[in-house]
Amino acid sequence: MKIIDIIKGNKPSLSFEVFPPKTFDSLETVRRVTEEIADLRPGYMSVTYGAGGSTDIYTPEIASCIAARGVTPLAHLSCIGATEEKVSSILAELKRRGIDNVLALRGDLPEGVEKHEGVYRFASDLVAKIRDVGGFCIGGACYPEGHPESASLGEDIRNLKIKADAGCEFLTTQMFFDNEIIYGFMDKLAAAGITVPVVPGIMPVTNAKQIIRITSISGNALPKKFMRIIDRYGDNPEAMKQAGIAFAIEQIIDLYAGGFNAVHVYSMNKPDVARSIQSGMAKILGI
Repeated sequence: MKIIDIIKGNKPSLSFEVFPPKTFDSLETVRRVTEEIADLRPGYMSVTYGAGGSTDIYTPEIASCIAARGVTPLAHLSCIGATEEKVSSILAELKRRGIDNVLALRGDLPEGVEKHEGVYRFASDLVAKIRDVGGFCIGGACYPEGHPESASLGEDIRNLKIKADAGCEFLTTQMFFDNEIIYGFMDKLAAAGITVPVVPGIMPVTNAKQIIRITSISGNALPKKFMRIIDRYGDNPEAMKQAGIAFAIEQIIDLYAGGFNAVHVYSMNKPDVARSIQSGMAKILGI
């Protein structure tokens, strides 16, 4: 099934992200985790693609595992380190496995690499390539608070318009912790003529050190309400986990109420977190 049909469907969609193993030794462990999350019957599941294509051989494998469980997979594919031959090979492999949804990304630079040069410089170049191959539903990423490398949010939105015009059918956001940010972002997209559906990306914060590390890189704004949770429960791992999940559920419920039909959860290969979020809004999801 195409992702665009899921996120435009008649019922709210809740989806989860998993990441493939870095080595073969961890493949079975990741496969078991993936199957456990898939058994929750989410709207779809995405599978990431390591920096510089470091997990590219495992992304199709895990995506196939999801499909075998009866859940629609979304395979990530990034430009970094990608030759035209490599991209063509991966797309052919995805087609062979019956996977027809791709999230086209520029991707993160591998450690020690400062500049990206290659045949696909931007995600929009990769989108155009996938469009020309045909048969795929193509998604892309967006940053409600602006990409860290962009000079301004306005510049970032202009680049998003190029990506949408190249054939991107939906956008998934980088995580954010204040819903007012995405509501304002949606107004800016509409003003720029970007009409493709946007799927908010939510990360349940279950570890205080985790969020401090992530926000130091991404520059995400943390609302006072969230900071109070970290200050109060950050030194109590179990309480922080429960509070972080509760905060994510509150965010997601508000997003559904605010008009979004689909929300994507960065579940970090944690079935218990995915299960807790889904059960916390079962009636809203109609399950």
